[in-house]
Amino acid sequence: MAADSDPESEVFEITDFTTASEWERFVSKIEEVLNNWKLIGSTAKKPLEKGELTSGVWEEKSDEISFADYKFSITHHYLKQESLTDKEIKEESEEDALPEAMQDLLSMNNDFPPRAHCLVRWYGLREFVVISPAASSDAVISESKCNILLSSISIALGNTGCQVTLFVQIQQKTRRMYVGACEGPGVRTDFEMVHLRKVPNQYNHLSGLLDVFKSKIGCPLTPLPPINVAIRFTYVLQDWQQYSWPQQPPDFDALVGGEVGGLEFGKLPFGACEDPISELHLATTWPHLTEGIIVDNDVYSDLDALQAPQWSVRVRKADNPQCLLGDFLTEFFKLCRRKESTDELLGKSAFEDESKVENADISQALQKLTEPTAVHMPRLSTMSNMVHSARKRMHKHRRVEESPISNEVLNSILLFLFPDAAAADAFNAKRSTSRGSNIATFEEEGYSLYSQFKSAPSDSLTYKLALCLCMVNFYHGGMRGVAHLWQEFVLEMRYRLENNYLVPGLATGPPDLKCCLLHQKLQMLNCCIERKKARDDGRERAAENALGGSMERKASNSKGTPECSDNKGEPSQQKSWDSWSDSEDEFFECLSDTEELKDSEVKEGTTKGEVKDGGKKESQKWRPEARLHQHGKLTLLRTGDPLYIPVTQEPAPMTEDLLEEQSEVLAKLGTSAEGAHLRARMQSACLLSDMESFKAANPGCCLEDFVRWYSPRDYIEEEFTDEAGDKVLRRELSARMKIPGNMWVEAWETAKPIPARRQRRLFDDTREAEKVLHYLVGLKPADLTRHLLPCILHAALLKVKEEESMEDIPSVRKIIQHIITHASKLLRYSNPDIKKLEEIISQIIASEAIIARSRSLQAKFGIKKCEKEEEREELERFVSYLLEQPEVPVIGAGRGPTGSIIYKLFVNAQRLAESTEEATTLTPIEDESGKPGSSDEHRSSSGALSEFPPPTGREIILRTTVPRPAPYSKSLPQRMYCVMLKDEFRLAGAFSSDTSFF
Repeated sequence: MAADSDPESEVFEITDFTTASEWERFVSKIEEVLNNWKLIGSTAKKPLEKGELTSGVWEEKSDEISFADYKFSITHHYLKQESLTDKEIKEESEEDALPEAMQDLLSMNNDFPPRAHCLVRWYGLREFVVISPAASSDAVISESKCNILLSSISIALGNTGCQVTLFVQIQQKTRRMYVGACEGPGVRTDFEMVHLRKVPNQYNHLSGLLDVFKSKIGCPLTPLPPINVAIRFTYVLQDWQQYSWPQQPPDFDALVGGEVGGLEFGKLPFGACEDPISELHLATTWPHLTEGIIVDNDVYSDLDALQAPQWSVRVRKADNPQCLLGDFLTEFFKLCRRKESTDELLGKSAFEDESKVENADISQALQKLTEPTAVHMPRLSTMSNMVHSARKRMHKHRRVEESPISNEVLNSILLFLFPDAAAADAFNAKRSTSRGSNIATFEEEGYSLYSQFKSAPSDSLTYKLALCLCMVNFYHGGMRGVAHLWQEFVLEMRYRLENNYLVPGLATGPPDLKCCLLHQKLQMLNCCIERKKARDDGRERAAENALGGSMERKASNSKGTPECSDNKGEPSQQKSWDSWSDSEDEFFECLSDTEELKDSEVKEGTTKGEVKDGGKKESQKWRPEARLHQHGKLTLLRTGDPLYIPVTQEPAPMTEDLLEEQSEVLAKLGTSAEGAHLRARMQSACLLSDMESFKAANPGCCLEDFVRWYSPRDYIEEEFTDEAGDKVLRRELSARMKIPGNMWVEAWETAKPIPARRQRRLFDDTREAEKVLHYLVGLKPADLTRHLLPCILHAALLKVKEEESMEDIPSVRKIIQHIITHASKLLRYSNPDIKKLEEIISQIIASEAIIARSRSLQAKFGIKKCEKEEEREELERFVSYLLEQPEVPVIGAGRGPTGSIIYKLFVNAQRLAESTEEATTLTPIEDESGKPGSSDEHRSSSGALSEFPPPTGREIILRTTVPRPAPYSKSLPQRMYCVMLKDEFRLAGAFSSDTSFF
């Protein structure tokens, strides 16, 4: 214990005051950031031009610093400008030049910028740095902390020589309170601020603010240099009751009326359901005044808004206004995320026909194939006869009153989709148009977007179906309504296939790969219906011919000689390919090929045996079949007979999913020799069919004859001189045809002389039609929506372009072009990104809102009612600028035609605000005597000022240049900005002082 109490045994701690404190580290970090951003010293830039703070490009850089464990965010805001060249710097350089920020304080070219940072509006700076708490909830409130931060930035500015203004944000961030400093060689500017909730009575006018400004400057000179004054009063118009909103709401009762097809279901709605313009702000400005020119105190004021030299207007847009087209697109797009199937929404077995299942006889399943008979074609008569028969199967599973879509609406939609079902005459008239002769007439006018969007032509069935589903989803049952209509649509497709009715609104030919997959499927189904119809029509004609010539055929068949069997081709040669090629009976491809092979073997044997003796013998016993026409002057090389072009089968049409599936199958075969050989055989089915048709049409032909017709480049003819000096013509196949194991040679040896009508079909329309229907039945509403979304976007963009053409808005045209570019890249893939699709929809909604704002402003300013052409053009330009620019000056201020209309808007709103009852008895301002241009005397009278509402906000800027703090100090810029609102009073002052001579 004694040792512990001994003073010599105590340990003394030595404090090293050379170690940096937290405050010094904080200052060092500020200096480091300023060095990294190269803000050290002065940078000469061009003087600010008028409006440059608004129209210029602002950029910012941010970093994070900390004071102990308290984090701050430091941000550099600056206007992007070009720096001066060395020559320009020498010309403009002066000794003791003021920092750039001090020069900006006196600039009058950018007072009251409509769109800028608050510090830019208050002080007119083009470059500054802000230090604020990193967390939004943090705030520097205590006075001691504020002083520490001010000291920190002052030390950092002094150490680095930075001439950029540094601000520190204090108090709560919502108050936007800043204090700061700017230092130059021998000068310093302190930025101070006062923020109150109420305006003090003694400072509620210009004279009181001048007193504050003079006392703050404390200039010892007498008299005081003149103070420049800039004043702006802002008036806000919120009441638009006297002007009806021009957008007409949709007529829901008309959706099932007589004009449904052409008026409602074929078009998307457009326009805002509410006024997209919420407020109109009028700013009246007195830009250049001096202290003694104008009087404004608590007793009298010369500041009459009607007499202000400058008027400018800006509009406040409604936040996310409800728009009809946007709602349609949004609700339809929501279906993409749903997972319910049609069976879950409407009940199972919706597509089954129980009556057919119960009455079906399995033993007769192949009756149609083994015993072909003439098919009776029912007449297409009325809407009820066609559509009701297609729907009666489904109604057995669901009561009519439970259907999401009423029968009246459903019939109207189906009539719009299938106009050929209205009557038999209409069907005959429409059948030719359904073949695509009038497809894409609207696109020819410059709207050919379907190939870029991979959607469908604007007058196609797929396009109309997308519009109807979008309408049903919004008005008639939502997702269940979509499932119901799709169910009816698939039943209609089944009905048309079974009864050989072509689907209207689809171009003929193979599926168009530039369109969406659903459109390709419907085109494929139409191809199947067309083939089936032609084949069934051929059966009927064959049956009629058989009954007409039965006696002759019995006599010819009783002979049973090969010559008579060859005569079977003679009647068919007298008919065109359209008549007999499609009259092929299905049993030709389902029977065993025993008889066919026997007949072919006999013919092949004859061919091989008699070609050696002479090809002409063969032509006598084997008559040609299925000739289309003679091929010019070409003759067969062996027999010398004319070469005929045969009737061939058309290649099988394929949709893009089938092409991908085929490519995958071929790719899986690998690169081995066996795989390559098998791949070649699979790809040569069409070649083999054409070879068989060519052999049947040209008895005694050889491979060289076929190549001369099918691939002329692979048959080479060249002259050469033999040993005797005679010119000889050499004829031979190309090198690729002579390669061992060539597929052409192998296929030619395998091919038999069989005409196209007796060959196996390259395109099995029965199977392909069932595959298409199975695909359509299996689609969920979400899958259907994804398929049709390109069509809806296509239709929406056409609607926006149509509406924009009436208004002529440049910004909307830019958005449309951007949408086309973006969507063309996105929709070319089968599964586009959902988020990117949302961006496209949001851009379409933005375009709709801009057009709605344009129409709202046109209605409010009465452009259509304006009789004078010059005034109408001026108003149209004014409205166009309001949509494009943040603030638009009014030509002629309150004395021009635009100012006259704005004055009437405010006066009428003021009258309505004073008393609704009195407003009905007051004379409307439009009915008062005098034209807009001649009403100056009336409006400048003593009573006119009382009719104009009081300003919502007042802004005043006071500027001067005085020596401070001593009379012999350097004259430096002084500035004070004041804003007075209903619940806010703010003073933002920048006071400069001479730090060398004080």
